[in-house]
Amino acid sequence: MDKETFRQYGYEFVDWIADYFDNVRNYPIRSSVNPGDIKSLLPGSPPPEGEDMATIWKDFQDIILPGITHWQHPGWFAFFPANNSPASVLGELLTAGIGAQCMVWETSPAAAELEERVLEWLRQMLGLPAGLSGVIQDTASTATLTALLTARETASGFSSNETGIAGNMRVYTSAEAHSSIEKGVKIAGYGSKNLCYIPTGEDYAMLPDKLEQAIRDDLDAGKKPACVVATIGTTSSTAIDPLPEIGRICRKYRVWLHVDAAFTGTAAILEENSNLLKGAEYADSFVFNPHKWLLTNFYCSAYFVKEPELLIRTMTINPEYLKTASDEKVHNYRDWGIQLGRRFRALKLWFVIREYGVSGLKEIVRKHIRLAGLFAYRIKSSEEFELMAPVNTNLVCFRWNDGSRSEKELNILNKKLLSRINESGSVYLTHTILSGRYTIRMAVGQRTTEKEDIARAWEVIKYSLKEIKKSTGRPGTS
Repeated sequence: MDKETFRQYGYEFVDWIADYFDNVRNYPIRSSVNPGDIKSLLPGSPPPEGEDMATIWKDFQDIILPGITHWQHPGWFAFFPANNSPASVLGELLTAGIGAQCMVWETSPAAAELEERVLEWLRQMLGLPAGLSGVIQDTASTATLTALLTARETASGFSSNETGIAGNMRVYTSAEAHSSIEKGVKIAGYGSKNLCYIPTGEDYAMLPDKLEQAIRDDLDAGKKPACVVATIGTTSSTAIDPLPEIGRICRKYRVWLHVDAAFTGTAAILEENSNLLKGAEYADSFVFNPHKWLLTNFYCSAYFVKEPELLIRTMTINPEYLKTASDEKVHNYRDWGIQLGRRFRALKLWFVIREYGVSGLKEIVRKHIRLAGLFAYRIKSSEEFELMAPVNTNLVCFRWNDGSRSEKELNILNKKLLSRINESGSVYLTHTILSGRYTIRMAVGQRTTEKEDIARAWEVIKYSLKEIKKSTGRPGTS
């Protein structure tokens, strides 16, 4: 491709993205294609000769776009937010154009030093303890695995990297914790049988007394408590594990404390949520995702550690061909995580923080929490719906319940209700199971979501329930 063709389509793509930002609400949020539909439209073999960009661009619009789920739609209330913003997209464009491989300081000094500075900005914005050092990981799953590996090495006196892991190391987390913890436990070699799920209370937060009892029982059995993973904002219900109590237990028994605030941590930038991370001074490691709720496109996960030398000692492999003259003076972030190769992810985050400013980011986060509160008020004021969990920030868990159905009937009905809601194409919600009860989740966090989008969602929900009642006569019995 010559420069002029690149320029032509570069302008065209940017124009298309700018229009997409404005028009995304006109797309059905979920794709209507069936499994295999997209693949059936793609050749089974690669093209023997190069094709012109006009053909490729047309195929993107005709084949790929119909199979896209539109996470940036203002009616997106599913799973969790995965935001972008114009500033972030422009930063990503420059990152792709530069094409730097930022594995060590010398391969791009600006990438390393900007990452160091921007992570310090994030630490200040969240009110995390001074002295924590940050690095950008791709996702919270990778950050949690990194924490589990460091905890493993710390617990073994840095012997398990050489001799393998002993079979008696234990990891503890809430019964409501994210599935990435179990996956990380498997990958890190602890074994899923050594992951101890701690019971939760009525608010779905970890019970500290149950944690301490589990640690004591394991010590009495000759096992080695290695790591506790506490969650600030579980995916199912945004439950907040009590960090101060958990932290004191971890300190008492010398157990690594990793804090997973991937979804909800962003809310801590607000002064009124300063208590959200109370107890973070006990954390040995901490993660939250700017790519969820801080307008920075995927991937961008901020991981902080209290003692980076433990992380580096766990991760460092130093072959001769990677050594540079500046190694002793700088942060080589290849030693701060699993990957050797690293993108210049700090650039887009820098763009976002500078373009919005801390006050602008606070305004958006505060708006989302307010809108979630507005929706929760509608649920509480309705005679047909009920809240299923505390609304701690921007997630509302609810279900239909007329007070005369069995739990089995209610589970069937609410599953039907969610399906009907999502068939509308204008809103998208997902579900979870809380205490055995089918629960509909509404996660408010899309950059463009406004009050009228909450009102539209409420009307869709009510209309969908009305249609189910009309079609079944007695909904939830079939």
